[in-house]
Amino acid sequence: MNRVYIGLGSNVGDRLAYLTKACVELEDVCDILTVSSIYETDPVGIATTHLFLNMAIEAETAFDPPELLKQLKEIEEKLGRKHTKKKTDREIDLDILLYEGMIYRNSMVTIPHPEMELRRFVLVPMAEIAPQVIHPVRGISFLALLQNCPDTSKVVRTDYQLPVTH
Repeated sequence: MNRVYIGLGSNVGDRLAYLTKACVELEDVCDILTVSSIYETDPVGIATTHLFLNMAIEAETAFDPPELLKQLKEIEEKLGRKHTKKKTDREIDLDILLYEGMIYRNSMVTIPHPEMELRRFVLVPMAEIAPQVIHPVRGISFLALLQNCPDTSKVVRTDYQLPVTH
């Protein structure tokens, strides 16, 4: 089994429902070990004014990175994500952030996620659930990455709770 961290985000429609449904679907793909709090965040790198809900999970999966990515894209499609153009609003977005200790790259997926160290909306939930986990390229913990992150966008913890078991 591989220890994996997945980022989840939604900024249109019933954002909490999309996150909840995604976690339910993810339980068929992996064993969810830890779920972060849910954060309301500014959009970063996309042209929209809709705020996101973001979170991260820690899980174990037997899938390798390409197969897990395929499974995540199928979940997004099942939940109604419209893959129109990049850098736009998202009903649901599922990203592989990290396979603990692994560096992996092919034409479809790069692990660790190449932009996460520049995004507070990723680092805040990761620092919550895996503060001492070491980024395999940078060689420092997620807590240290967050403390050194140049991103100043808003990331606010919400009171939202997911009605899923883990």
